[in-house]
Amino acid sequence: MVGDVMAELATLEDTRVREANGKRGDDHGVNLGRLRAVAKRLKSQHELARLLWETDDTAARLLALLICRPKAFGRDELDTMLRQARAPKVHDWLVNYVVKKSPHAEELRLAWSADPDPVVASAGWALTAERVVKTPEGLDLTRLLDVIETEMKDAPDRLQWAMNTCLAQIGIEHPEHRARALGIGERLEVLKDYPTPPGCTSPFAPAWIGEMVRRKVEG
Repeated sequence: MVGDVMAELATLEDTRVREANGKRGDDHGVNLGRLRAVAKRLKSQHELARLLWETDDTAARLLALLICRPKAFGRDELDTMLRQARAPKVHDWLVNYVVKKSPHAEELRLAWSADPDPVVASAGWALTAERVVKTPEGLDLTRLLDVIETEMKDAPDRLQWAMNTCLAQIGIEHPEHRARALGIGERLEVLKDYPTPPGCTSPFAPAWIGEMVRRKVEG
C-alpha cells in the first residue's frame, strides 16, 4: 500500500510546484489541492499514515497528516515527529492539524515553549496563540507580553513569526491588553515591511490588530 501511494505521489510531481515550494523551504513538488484529493479518497488510515511518515518524504508526510487520527498519537510520538519535521509546511500542518486536536496539546505547549531549539519553541508559541483565542483562562497574558517584548525582535524567523502571531491575537481578542500589544508592535517593528499582496492583511501586528478589530466592530 505504501508503495502504491508513493508511486501515485510521484506521478503528481510538478517541477514548477517544486520550484515555488523550494523558495519557502519545502522540498516537494505536489500541488496541495491534488494531495488533499488523494487524502479524501484514502480517508482515515492511521497505520498507513505512520508508514508514510517513516518514509521521510515531504509529500508523503503531508499526506500522512491528512489521513491520520490525531488522538491516536502518544505524547512522546508527537514530540519526536515535531523534531523530525524538517519542512516548514510539515511543521505547520503537524501543529495545526494534529497536535491542536491531541489530548497532549497543553503538555506539549508548555514543554515546547521552553525548548532551546527555536523551531520547536515556535510550535509552543503557535499553541499558545491558539489558547489566547480559544481558551485563555489560566494564561498570564501580561507575562506573555513581557516575553514577547524582550525576545521577539531578535528571535529566529519561525519563532519570531509565532511570537508575533501571539502578540496580534492578544491585541485582537483582549481589549484590556490591546494598547500594550499595539505599543510593542510599533516599537519593535517586526514584519513591518513584510510584502503583503493586495487584499491581504499585513502580519505587522499593529496593522493586523487594527484590521481585525475593525471587522469585529463592523460586524
